[in-house]
Amino acid sequence: MRIFLVRHGESMGNVDTGVHRRMADHAIPLSDRGREQAQEAGRALDRHFAGLYPATPPRIRLWTSPYRRTRATADGLQETAGRWFTDRREHVLLCEQQFGLFDGVPDEELTALFPAEHAHYRKQEEFEGRFWARMPLGESRFDVAVRVHQAFGTFHRDVATSDIRDIVVVCHGVTLRAFVMMWCHHPAEWFESEPNPRNAAIRWIDGGVDRGYLFEGFARGA
Repeated sequence: MRIFLVRHGESMGNVDTGVHRRMADHAIPLSDRGREQAQEAGRALDRHFAGLYPATPPRIRLWTSPYRRTRATADGLQETAGRWFTDRREHVLLCEQQFGLFDGVPDEELTALFPAEHAHYRKQEEFEGRFWARMPLGESRFDVAVRVHQAFGTFHRDVATSDIRDIVVVCHGVTLRAFVMMWCHHPAEWFESEPNPRNAAIRWIDGGVDRGYLFEGFARGA
């Protein structure tokens, strides 16, 4: 199975972090530039698939996180690479890390608002343990990795019961790295050192081997 992991395009939260104070994370939309980035990522997939499959195309399923910005990114992929997709489905376990009490709060305000909780979180970070540090009433990156792993059975069934050979997964930065880590059996230290992907970046896993980014995506403001 080939897996193509796509981070969502630029969101309004990437443009203005203050949006997180006013809006729930799952409801934050793409920016205009983010919609263009999603279309460009679709063009990159279209070119890649055309090179991989010059004859009969395989059955390729498009999976997406149910967040507003990932749904919109999947829309953009379908606009420019839709000829390759057999169908489209959503999986709730592909959603972004849940930030709990820290959601939308600037880092410089955390100590004043949540002194005990932030002190505990910082203790984990200081021992190179950000992967293990759980957001109060939210998730750690470890939690995200476990959650993403629970979705793998669905993708294996795609092959076994629906003859799906490739999948495209639209998700989030932390979720994408957790997926690569768990699918390719990387250690927690890999996650700690792996940079977050750029907006609309596409990472390719082929037969269980991490091939890196076939499309680097867009830096902030690009």
